[in-house]
Amino acid sequence: MALKKRIESSFVAFDVTYADGTRSSNRRVPSTALGGLDGDAPAQEIIQEQDAAIGAASGKPRPAIVSVARSPLPEVVKVPIKKKF
Repeated sequence: MALKKRIESSFVAFDVTYADGTRSSNRRVPSTALGGLDGDAPAQEIIQEQDAAIGAASGKPRPAIVSVARSPLPEVVKVPIKKKF
């Protein structure tokens, strides 16, 4: 039996700051759209398209985007394991 091909579904999270001072965290952008010579520049266009769809569905247009930056990776906290003897 043939194996199914895995679909890559990795995303990159971005923090978005809007003109009215609001902030939206962890906006997901497909990692396949990023990289190359443009770097993270396509992320703003993708997020603007997402905002347009959200605004159309809710009836309230989103404000203009001021800045887009990658969300920081969560810190991994190692908890020491207590051994019982």
